[in-house]
Amino acid sequence: MEARISKVYTYADYLELPQDARVELIEGVIYDLSPAPSRVHQEIIFELTLIIGNYIKQNNKPCKVYTAPFDVVLIEEGQDEKQAINVVQPDISIICDKKKLTDKGCVGSPEMIIEVVSESNFSHDYIRKLNLYTQFKIKEYWIVNPNNQTILVYRLKNNEDYLPPEVYTFNYKVKVRIFEDLIIDFTQIKEVL
Repeated sequence: MEARISKVYTYADYLELPQDARVELIEGVIYDLSPAPSRVHQEIIFELTLIIGNYIKQNNKPCKVYTAPFDVVLIEEGQDEKQAINVVQPDISIICDKKKLTDKGCVGSPEMIIEVVSESNFSHDYIRKLNLYTQFKIKEYWIVNPNNQTILVYRLKNNEDYLPPEVYTFNYKVKVRIFEDLIIDFTQIKEVL
């Protein structure tokens, strides 16, 4: 995943890109997204989205769950969205404040983001996005790695920084803390891979 040109790009610039451009904008730098992800990557996203979506529906939660490609525009307080320099397409986004939803995606921080790591974007999810999601106070950030079957769970402490990550494997059940009683059993996901 290579950075392009050294200009500081904004969301306004991002909107001018061709419709088929698969990129993210982080700190004003455009990053090409990797080619189509693996079947296992997609299967994990599907299973997690199904579990979370069913939970939201069955419990009448005011939240929505979206999968990439879905633009999340991260804005500073009081910033006009067109001037934003961070636009990401998380694998899974959970938004509980419907005022943040637009026709094009989400403007503001989702409550939770899940990234499923691809071989070509390790540092993007583990470093660049971790720092970004800390800055924009994403309450819960999961990094799911299908290669070594691990899950790193970052949870925001006192709306400041992330606590040290909780580390799980696909042999565990993992609690989604933004909800009071949602637990995801990764052994069941592992069975369908």
